[in-house]
Amino acid sequence: MKPHYPILDGLRGVAALLVVVFHLFEAHQTNYALHPIHHGYLAVDFFFLLSGFVVGYAYDDRWGRMSSWDFAKIRLTRLHPLIVLSVIIGALCFWFDPFSPGAQQAGLGKLLLVALLSLTLLPSPDLRGWGETHSLNGPLWSLLQEYLANALYALFGRRLGRGALWALVVLSGGALTWAAVQNGHVASGWGHSNIWFAVVRMMYPFFAGLLLFRSGRLPRIPYAFPLCAALLTLLFCLPYFPNNGLYEAATIILAFPLIVALGAGGRVGGVGTKLCKGLADLSYPLYITHYPLIYLYIGWVIKTKPTPEQALPVAAAVFGVALLLAWAALKLYDEPVRAWLKRRQQAKTAAANP
Repeated sequence: MKPHYPILDGLRGVAALLVVVFHLFEAHQTNYALHPIHHGYLAVDFFFLLSGFVVGYAYDDRWGRMSSWDFAKIRLTRLHPLIVLSVIIGALCFWFDPFSPGAQQAGLGKLLLVALLSLTLLPSPDLRGWGETHSLNGPLWSLLQEYLANALYALFGRRLGRGALWALVVLSGGALTWAAVQNGHVASGWGHSNIWFAVVRMMYPFFAGLLLFRSGRLPRIPYAFPLCAALLTLLFCLPYFPNNGLYEAATIILAFPLIVALGAGGRVGGVGTKLCKGLADLSYPLYITHYPLIYLYIGWVIKTKPTPEQALPVAAAVFGVALLLAWAALKLYDEPVRAWLKRRQQAKTAAANP
């Protein structure tokens, strides 16, 4: 029986919570050097590394009885139902946004076109003037990269030997370091003008996570979950540095693999197991559905220009609504839809192999 890694599940949830807080602060401070969670966008890179580790864990030993199309269907079933829901939520929030005239300026036809393209995860026309590739739900840019990473894994990554995988990781780490130093940060890849950066951000962490899984070297430390969660939070909150791009590249290349290795090698039980499972269950629906609420909050901030005392209860309410929305999306939509899709696929398989 395969080992399970509950601490990694919990860390994914911690990162998702920090992303929501980061985006709430971003409505007030777009200068990341002054932002309270200066490097919160690195959560995306942490997700990519976790994904590489988990994909290797879940699928490396299944290729003898699974085709690339089978793998694609499994991943689509896991990820795409919530993508569809997030686009619907994003379109509704955009159309009924009381703080922005965007819906009137764009028109229903353009909104429907962007929504249809967003359902495929393809970059679409920008509705807000921010230059986003996915302007109904900004974080979808990272899901496009997740799909690309999965496709690369199915096409050749699963066949790579240790030496070739090391070479790919070293080369992609070099490309990430160069791009981060040139840019001064890695908070890029989400826009039409910098979409190339998204691929750079995905390549190293995903394949480094795959290499980490295959290495099997997982140190064990006591209190792994709270220590790893604290370290992850600290890395997000450290100030901007004069050589900030180098710091962020080093965080992704060195610190994140160490955190994942410590988390995978650690143990948790009792209340800790339940906490990690709860965080894991909410992590993906929270990440993929919260940003349409952030658009509304940003519009409110721009229109009303609240004081910190006025903004705090509203931000707390948005955070609470985001958690409730994620829970409802998981329990009332995602889990039932995925269960139905799995039953449907099993019935097709049974009919084809009586």
